[in-house]
Amino acid sequence: MNRIILVAIVLGLAFASCKSKKELAQSPYTTDPATQPKVFTVPASDTQTQTQAQPQVTQEPAQTNSEPVAMRKEQVSFTTQEDKSQNESNNFFVILGSFSQLNNAKNYRETLLNKGFTPIILHSETGYYRVCVNSYQSENDARTRVGQIRQTYPEYSDVWLLIKD
Repeated sequence: MNRIILVAIVLGLAFASCKSKKELAQSPYTTDPATQPKVFTVPASDTQTQTQAQPQVTQEPAQTNSEPVAMRKEQVSFTTQEDKSQNESNNFFVILGSFSQLNNAKNYRETLLNKGFTPIILHSETGYYRVCVNSYQSENDARTRVGQIRQTYPEYSDVWLLIKD
């Protein structure tokens, strides 16, 4: 009999301890749609007469298909003298990869070479090795290249710009 009571108490404690007493976190930024405040607008009295007398033409802003381009400003050094002599005058670098180990950056560089890119490796002040596929003197040219890469190579949609500090 004592065993049955002991087993019942242990099972009762086990099930009682599994329940969470915590409430879900409430964020001030998320609210229940049913409790959102209602917004009412009152039209101006002369708006109707103006639209009847003179139709207004509204122009929508031009929409661009390009996503925003992430940019970061860093001091960089070139890993080879040849890369330095060819790209030293450029300030905008199109980056496809970032690695903490030089060997990983070199392996990624080989992968990009096989896909038709001409990548170089930059060493950033943050300690990362940045794999760059193009460099430019003009920000507009660099942004154009980012858009081209995103359209041609969807797998590299996370391409970004590094600005040489």
